[in-house]
Amino acid sequence: MRKKSLRSTQFLFDNSYAKLPDSFFSRVEPTPVNAPVLIKLNKALALNLGLDADYLASPQGIQVLAGNHVPNGSDPIAMAYAGHQFGNFVPLLGDGRAILLGEVLDLKGARFDLQLKGCGRTPYSRSGDGRAWIGPVLREYLLSEAMAALNIPTTRALAVVLTGETVWRDDRVPGAVLTRVAKGHIRVGTFEFLAARSDVKSLRILADYVIDRFYPEARNTPIPVLSLFEHVVARQAALIAKWMGVGFIHGVMNTDNMSIAGETIDYGPCAFMDTYHPQTVYSYIDRTGRYAYDNQPDIAKWNLSRLASTLVPLIDPTPAKSIDMLKNVLATFDDEFSKAWTATFRAKLGLSNPEPGDPALIRDLLDLMSDNKADFTQTFRGLGNLIQAKTMPAGSPMRALFTDPGPFAAWVEKWKVRLEQEPGLKSDIQAGMQATNPAYISRNHQVERIISAAVDGDFEPFERLHDILSRPFDEQPQSSSYQASPKPHEIVRHTFCGT
Repeated sequence: MRKKSLRSTQFLFDNSYAKLPDSFFSRVEPTPVNAPVLIKLNKALALNLGLDADYLASPQGIQVLAGNHVPNGSDPIAMAYAGHQFGNFVPLLGDGRAILLGEVLDLKGARFDLQLKGCGRTPYSRSGDGRAWIGPVLREYLLSEAMAALNIPTTRALAVVLTGETVWRDDRVPGAVLTRVAKGHIRVGTFEFLAARSDVKSLRILADYVIDRFYPEARNTPIPVLSLFEHVVARQAALIAKWMGVGFIHGVMNTDNMSIAGETIDYGPCAFMDTYHPQTVYSYIDRTGRYAYDNQPDIAKWNLSRLASTLVPLIDPTPAKSIDMLKNVLATFDDEFSKAWTATFRAKLGLSNPEPGDPALIRDLLDLMSDNKADFTQTFRGLGNLIQAKTMPAGSPMRALFTDPGPFAAWVEKWKVRLEQEPGLKSDIQAGMQATNPAYISRNHQVERIISAAVDGDFEPFERLHDILSRPFDEQPQSSSYQASPKPHEIVRHTFCGT
């Protein structure tokens, strides 16, 4: 039996989504666990959210993070949504193993969701157990915090708690709960859920809510919902360009995994590339390469087209006029993405003043990297070290990244000629590149290693890797081995979502 709710002021909830119509969600409380143990607490994030880290780490706080206690002011709900999964529409999905405790305001007054992931069954669990195991929980904690350190919009991780119970996947594995923080958990699939039911009234309520919460600047425009779509398109274009700039592959870009707030969300079989190839796929369930690295912009646009279709009745009484206006906005995605992508990679090459030949220079390098199976992160990080070098000697680490270094050396000379057009000292350009190109990413083989250790009860490797990834642009000489590509026997070819 659940213990009495905590009478605590530690969580100053200010819930708004739970005040929307009941059709948007189901009220449900987390399922208690046997023996929760706190494994990781993000103290800096807790501070920014105005939460007391000492309280969260206390026995009472751990009970909340495990789902054993519902704090005063919480209004727990599982959100309803639909989604196109690998292009196929599923009219009802929803939070099958996650429960939104409520919303809090951070020190600057910004609103954030607090969600427990892996805290038990909900009305949307279908045949699932509603639980999570330690592997995907640690993966999401590591990767979401790594993305935040890379300055890429993302959900965040507040805490990891072991439940003291085991769950069945391919075998018995330790259960865990992740506390996730997000600007919001509204997805393209949330709009699809209502549209599939022809519930125009609720669609209007949802659109108004999203405008007021995420895009208030759209409110005072002639057609606020159209302006909302413009903002979502621009934000998604910028987000995907940032993914591309660090070699990130989401893995499952279904419409239920695309956040309306423009954050990276739902870290399932995601991965950072080691060797560069535009059609790289890691997700085991992506058998056709639908969500390959280079396909991500097109998939984002396709997902946005699904969102546009739900907004048709909200734009103009004449559907044809609505469709034309939405098509015109959607057509801006390509240009928005192209500008964001070029700016991202131009910065990676130390180029601040745009020149017409820059996109071709970037593409030429990527083609060479693909042909030579060069490591994505090491190549861009190493370029900064070549700025002040007159030559690239035979023993250069950069040459070793390319199976045929001759064409790459020729490209470097072209790049150096282009750099002569840049203002400022070469040392400043180099420093700018080092602040743009990470030395450390969350490499798949390292993540698998820390998960294996955690299953055996050893969390030191997780702590070590997390500390390194929290400072991705620093050299960290004592951790240089973490920059290395995997050895042949360490290569991870498939990643899994963990459900």
